[in-house]
Amino acid sequence: MLRSLKATASCIALAFAVSNVALASDHMNDRMTMVAASAPSAPSSSAPAANANQQSTDANNKVANDTQQQMAEKRKQITAEAMAAVGETRNALKALDEGKKDEALAALEKTTGKLELILARDPQLTLAPTNVSEITTSIMADAAKVRQIRSTAEELLVAGQVQAARHLLEALASETVISVSNIPLGTYPDAIKQAAKLIDDGKQDQAKTVLQTALNTLVVTNTIIPLPVVATQSLLKDAETLAEKKDRSVDENKKLNDLLAASRTQLEFAEVLGYGTRQDFKDLYAELDTIRSKTSDGKSGTGFFGDITHSLTGLFQTDQQASGKQATVSQPAATPQQAPAKSTAN
Repeated sequence: MLRSLKATASCIALAFAVSNVALASDHMNDRMTMVAASAPSAPSSSAPAANANQQSTDANNKVANDTQQQMAEKRKQITAEAMAAVGETRNALKALDEGKKDEALAALEKTTGKLELILARDPQLTLAPTNVSEITTSIMADAAKVRQIRSTAEELLVAGQVQAARHLLEALASETVISVSNIPLGTYPDAIKQAAKLIDDGKQDQAKTVLQTALNTLVVTNTIIPLPVVATQSLLKDAETLAEKKDRSVDENKKLNDLLAASRTQLEFAEVLGYGTRQDFKDLYAELDTIRSKTSDGKSGTGFFGDITHSLTGLFQTDQQASGKQATVSQPAATPQQAPAKSTAN
């Protein structure tokens, strides 16, 4: 049994390793993407399930576009002076390695000037962005397959095969992480001044240590986007528009049902991947069932989606808190927060 578990873990880990190698060429663009998963499958191969799958695919495509827009916004935040300051710091370090004291001091003088310019423009600024990158991880599986992988990992852990289980579990994600490197303006300028003084005192080795430490302590902030959750929000936004429409056509009622079915599929995928607690999803499923009931037989109204929208916002916040102390995370701009609304039916 244990040998079989090891073989399963090795095969799955190898599949993901091959996927990563195949996409290594994206590294030059500061972007590494695993093989994209197809939309999580609905539980049936019937026509309604196929339509729900299409709605999921459309939502996933929309999420990808929204992510790229966020990347563009992050790039706009990059400060040219901050990038130049980091570049001049590296130039100073290189000059010291080559024994060129005067060149090192000149580079540090430029660094100081860039930093002073940044602070003159915004004295309250604490982090100056210098670089942005994106990593998208998307598992090639549906909810049923993820459950199987989780079960195998649990058995491996019980058997003491921690590393084999780890390789399985690290692939269980469907998210985009946008990382921004920043100069910490509270400490970086002081490090540059300290290094310049050490150079003047003839302590080049100590100056190099200070500069290298400064470069190694750039602050990285992460925006973590759980893709199934964002896809659910996109689907529900479209569903809400239809739910509020009076006298929907037969096709529109069908589309509304497809959107709600696709939303549940995405939520199930998010649940098995651990983007929230069991109670979180129990509440979300109940809210989704309430919406389905209120919109059945052509019924329409406003405010039906307030509770579920609020719950999804809470799900984002829970995921952000669990992401780690070193990461600064925020809700995607494409997903506006909404407070619960009182529903009115027609």
